[in-house]
Amino acid sequence: MSENTKHVTYEDAGVDTAEGGRAVDAIKQMVKETNRPEVIGGIGGFGGLFSAAALKDMEDPILISGTDGVGTKLVLAQLLDRHETVGQDLVAMCVNDILASGAEPLFFLDYVAIGHIEAEHMAKIVKGVADGCKLAGCALVGGEMAEHPGVMRPDDYDLAGFTVGVVDRPKMIDPANVRPGDVIIGLPSTGVHSNGYSLVRKVIGIDGIVPGTPEAAAKRAELEQPLEELGGLSLADALLAPTRIYVKPVLELLRGGANVHAIAHITGGGITENLNRALAADVDAVVERDGSKMGWDVPSVITYISEHAELAPNEACKTFNMGVGLCFIVSAEDEDATVRALEAMGEKPFRVGTCVEGSGKVTYSDER
Repeated sequence: MSENTKHVTYEDAGVDTAEGGRAVDAIKQMVKETNRPEVIGGIGGFGGLFSAAALKDMEDPILISGTDGVGTKLVLAQLLDRHETVGQDLVAMCVNDILASGAEPLFFLDYVAIGHIEAEHMAKIVKGVADGCKLAGCALVGGEMAEHPGVMRPDDYDLAGFTVGVVDRPKMIDPANVRPGDVIIGLPSTGVHSNGYSLVRKVIGIDGIVPGTPEAAAKRAELEQPLEELGGLSLADALLAPTRIYVKPVLELLRGGANVHAIAHITGGGITENLNRALAADVDAVVERDGSKMGWDVPSVITYISEHAELAPNEACKTFNMGVGLCFIVSAEDEDATVRALEAMGEKPFRVGTCVEGSGKVTYSDER
């Protein structure tokens, strides 16, 4: 070390530990509001504590975990300075995945990497995570806020999350039960959810724009203008609509005794690369489609982006959820009962397609 080296503090290096402490204080109450009876203690320790005593009542409890991020949707959130809902996206991407096995999410942890911590900003982000956990019925038992000066811009951040759930093995959903003749039922998405935003960013022209600049302000004003094609919504509102969390209707359906053969969460890769994950090896899915028109209503924002990107139908179905956020596969004789049960919960289910003999692939009715 040079003799001329001056005394340098952690704060001089760009890490504000005091503001980090204030951020933790700002989120304590919202985290507490997600607690389940199994939570032991609160945040602030070196690990989140969760009692597993209730699992002894299961015949063969299987723990199922899932992890994910929000992706480049965060670029849009940062440009628009809207951070309250991306945390729900984070929770949704994890808990909806483990639902595919019939698992109940038990607890969640988040990781926030940010250029510079500001307590108020962090509270907005974590509020979205806490809101998502309440919608999913899982506890936010901990997380990490990591300040990365010199690596990220002060207002830049990224989110990742992790959930653990449980299902009793005899009740676990297994795609091996899917048979030819089964019916695919969908629940609607709330829009683009959290996938396809690398394409979205190019279509709306925000790549390379730095938040806080005059160029960013002009683009923000443009994106916040209502559009007739979106039914009066702005692109900002439509594209930042948070990913829907399907936990409560799915668990209610399963606990009600519905004979569900498989469940698919439609995320990155769209219908084509997610529905196939819910198929037996000798079964294909035939999804209803006529050219660019699906067999159900597609959110206008997905149609808008697809048309402006000039996506062919197969490209669109491999990129976006096309309006279906979650799929159930049931036998044909159970279709009516499943639909009625979902409708009794206030859901709006629709038929996505049917299953035929095949090799585990997703096909489309207009191509057969």
